[in-house]
Amino acid sequence: MKFTLSWLKDHLETDASLAEIVARLTAIGLEVEHVDDKAGLKPFVIARVLTAVQHPDADRLRVLTVDTGDGKPPVQVVCGAPNARAGLIGAFAAPGTYIPGIDVTLSVGKIRGVESHGMMCSERELQLSDEHTGIIDLPEDAPVGTSFAAYAHLDDPVIEINLTPNRPDATSVYGIARDLAASGLGRLTGGAIMPHAGEGLCPVKVTIEAPDLCPGFALRLVKGVKNGPSPKWLQQRLIAIGLRPISALVDITNYVTFDRGRPLHVFDAAKVAGNLVVRRAKDGETVLALDGREYTLTPEMCVIADDNGVESIAGIMGGEHSGCDENTTDVLIESALWDPITTARTGRTLGIISDARYRFERGVDPEFMVPGVELATKLVLDFCGGTPTEMEVAGYAGHKPMIVSFPISEVKRLTGIEVPKEEALGILTRLGFEPQGSGDVVKVKVPSWRPDIDGKADLVEEVMRIHGVDNILAQPLTSHDAVNGKILTTLQVRTRAAKRALAVRGMMEAVTWSFIPAKHAELFGGGQTALKLANPIAADMSDMRPSLLPGLIAAAIGVALRGTAKLDGSGRSWAGNSG
Repeated sequence: MKFTLSWLKDHLETDASLAEIVARLTAIGLEVEHVDDKAGLKPFVIARVLTAVQHPDADRLRVLTVDTGDGKPPVQVVCGAPNARAGLIGAFAAPGTYIPGIDVTLSVGKIRGVESHGMMCSERELQLSDEHTGIIDLPEDAPVGTSFAAYAHLDDPVIEINLTPNRPDATSVYGIARDLAASGLGRLTGGAIMPHAGEGLCPVKVTIEAPDLCPGFALRLVKGVKNGPSPKWLQQRLIAIGLRPISALVDITNYVTFDRGRPLHVFDAAKVAGNLVVRRAKDGETVLALDGREYTLTPEMCVIADDNGVESIAGIMGGEHSGCDENTTDVLIESALWDPITTARTGRTLGIISDARYRFERGVDPEFMVPGVELATKLVLDFCGGTPTEMEVAGYAGHKPMIVSFPISEVKRLTGIEVPKEEALGILTRLGFEPQGSGDVVKVKVPSWRPDIDGKADLVEEVMRIHGVDNILAQPLTSHDAVNGKILTTLQVRTRAAKRALAVRGMMEAVTWSFIPAKHAELFGGGQTALKLANPIAADMSDMRPSLLPGLIAAAIGVALRGTAKLDGSGRSWAGNSG
């Protein structure tokens, strides 16, 4: 799970430093795997092109003089960008700077006989986008000589945490902020989502034919949208966590997936034929998914279909046919609940790994199904305009919260630490639990976003990870007299002594099979029916050995063919039942 520091602070009001946040995350069980402080972008500075003249030996190159704002004389740069001109302000990289987009470390060099002392960079060269038709062109008031990363808000550290499968609530930036706030590192903010009054009913209806696979489905149509690029801040956040911006509508679904742990899907309403049906796939049914691959489905899988066929693999990936593009004017926003086990099995069978599957197979917050559509609606209206209809909700019967009986004394019993009752209940409350009662045993209502909580031991874990597992003192193991007493049996002592005695005489221990051929067993007094195996691993290993000698003789024959050796062996032998 990746997120940027500024993204976290959208939901966490705190003065804590990056180092303090990283340390606290690991302390409360959200182990930080990596922090990218964006140091690689620090060498890029804002610079102004003073002059731009034609290269004497290349039609498509210009020779620039560039003021880097450091008080030193302008530097000469050879540039091939068509928009390079006098007065342009852009991002400059000096010799020695690593350019991530082209995987090159700059050095002073000659281009067609003219020395170049650096580079004026394009967005692709800084991995900001795929744009490479020209160099970055900044506004006139961009401060020359200052950090380009700071000016463009690209110096936002990226934090990556390692999540255990039982923490679906932490697959969202908001959930991580909630944990940090509960630990006392700040105040949780930005959680309110206002509903939108729609104009008319949603014309597309939803029928759920497989309620065991889909316990809830919410849908809203937004008409008259204009789908273009998403805002720069949103693109930068998606790029920072490794996602490629596509369009405003698609970027909104990715943003809500990471911001609130609520995967969504958008359909181009013009490409949907009739109403939507949630059903099991038909055997051999196929769908062309958004990754460009065609998948063959089975009845164990759940799909969203219309009159034309499958439009989406439920909880995993949408279909290419009904995807949104620059021509989309009416969009259907879908938010649903999918069975975690079915989602996981389908993903493994088809070999699809997606952010949606990652969350649905762990369990998403059922109570955020409808608010997820409301949040996406707000973003669509902000970025793309349009008019929303009322929301269509099918199948959802509401969440029945789990109530756990929680004896406060369990904290001391399981951890050895006395946590005051007020502190323990305060921790649970800040995490979203609802303790009820005032005695030594309280009833605790589990929030909808914590499907992993199953009993009182889980509540103890929640209290302790916020209280601080580092407060659990190390306890030495109690010494027991039995440790100093006799451990080995008399037979084990004699066997070890015999092995040592034979080893010092140059013997090599041979470990042989307990199973031998019937003919060998008969030669040494075996072969009885009681010593025959009912299911031998091989035809020539059908009898339990009556003596160690058959195996040692067979091993000696093998050794004799390659050289000489002295062999000994120890182990069990079996005798038939003579009674």
